[in-house]
Amino acid sequence: MTARISVVVCVYTEDRWADIRAAVASVRAQSLTALETLLVVDHNAALQDRLAREYRETEGVRVLANAGPRGLSAGRNTGIAASRGEFVAFLDDDAVAERDWLRHLAEGFEDPRVLAVGGRTLPAWDCGRRPGWFPEEFDWVVGCTYRGLPPGRVRVRNVLGGNAAFRRTAFDAAGGFATGIGRDGGRRPLGCEETEFCIRLTRARPDAVLLIDDRAVIHHRVPTARQRFRYFRTRTYAEGLSKALVARSVGAGQGLASERRYTTRVLPAGVGRGLRDAVLGRPGGAGRAGAIVAGVLSAAGGYALGSLRARKGGAGFSVVEISDIRETGEGAGGAGAAA
Repeated sequence: MTARISVVVCVYTEDRWADIRAAVASVRAQSLTALETLLVVDHNAALQDRLAREYRETEGVRVLANAGPRGLSAGRNTGIAASRGEFVAFLDDDAVAERDWLRHLAEGFEDPRVLAVGGRTLPAWDCGRRPGWFPEEFDWVVGCTYRGLPPGRVRVRNVLGGNAAFRRTAFDAAGGFATGIGRDGGRRPLGCEETEFCIRLTRARPDAVLLIDDRAVIHHRVPTARQRFRYFRTRTYAEGLSKALVARSVGAGQGLASERRYTTRVLPAGVGRGLRDAVLGRPGGAGRAGAIVAGVLSAAGGYALGSLRARKGGAGFSVVEISDIRETGEGAGGAGAAA
């Protein structure tokens, strides 16, 4: 495949300056050269100006302002609207991609039925190693691939948005990512915007195939603050809130299909392993078992409250057409603006 992939990196804070530069550098080092890298800045003029200066003379890198409301979904939609590639890949701003990341994602699109390909996201713990109590089954809490997903290249209901690529035609068929769900710059770490989009996509295109290829690897930084149980509990609760919105929109059948297998098979097995390790005197076993139980209860509480709010009409989200989005600004002129 020729280089027809636009890479979108959504950014929002100067606190991640070093991470953003590392993410861009990893895209530029790919064995399959990207057509362009789009840095979409979420309502932060100082960061946008700084990035525009940083990449002014860098070929293939453009800096754009989020053209929609604050949040990850609107930022992604801005990148999609501005992209020139036949395919659009997304990379988190605090992650670095391995050299063959784009190549492996691109290989999945050799089948014309495939509209999305996701990869494997590994945690890069700031403390140097996984906390002993933190179960691999809950690595999604820190934006990473979790234990229980099948290995290899497999068909899935949805991909994870921080490490995935889509055909541009997927957004023509289903619209953009929904605003009002997922990260919006607030304190609560919401999610599920890619789940909702993928379900909407397969409804619009019943013949669509969505894949995960675990050879397409990125390494996602996990700061110390996200390695604490307080964040774990907050994130699982927020996931429950988000899942309730998705289920209300698409129905519990599709909205919770993957979650049923996860909660009835993957998590009980994880509790069993933790208890076994505790009996054998291995460190962290009891903590992991307890964290799984706490995570399930927290997510269930969020789901119950979210469902109640949705029934009362107090929560919702909206979908925009990508063609309706206009760029409100761009930096990185000169060579950086011309692919």
